[in-house]
Amino acid sequence: MKAVLQRVSRAKVTVDDKITGEIGPGLLVLFGVEKTDSPDQLDYFVKKLLNLRIFADEAGKMNRSVKDINGGILVVSQFTLAGDCRKGNRPGFDNAMPPTAARHLYQSLVERLQSSSGLKIQTGEFGAMMQVDLVNDGPVTFLLEN
Repeated sequence: MKAVLQRVSRAKVTVDDKITGEIGPGLLVLFGVEKTDSPDQLDYFVKKLLNLRIFADEAGKMNRSVKDINGGILVVSQFTLAGDCRKGNRPGFDNAMPPTAARHLYQSLVERLQSSSGLKIQTGEFGAMMQVDLVNDGPVTFLLEN
């Protein structure tokens, strides 16, 4: 599993000119799964997403989590995170989990975030062509892998 986390002032996802998810200050999470990933890894991601201290405190230090600021989380499925760019000029996607299983892990992550946090959790549309609009705050961007 891989996730790109971006601290945002705001973010939204649009599919066919319809907004499917939108947040104010919080985290945009691009989430991808690979064939070897399992549901057991989701706990790690939920804990990190909710508790990673990447928001500024009164002194301007990264010392607050998305929970501490009562922020939103926008989770967007991103199968291209499983892409392998090491050989040639076209990414290979042999490591990507098949869509049905990947959808299940994606939905499980969203459900766990919703049940664990009380925060506004929004999503894109799994498997759709999406337009992601964001204002990266900082910019602050991290890669989580497990």
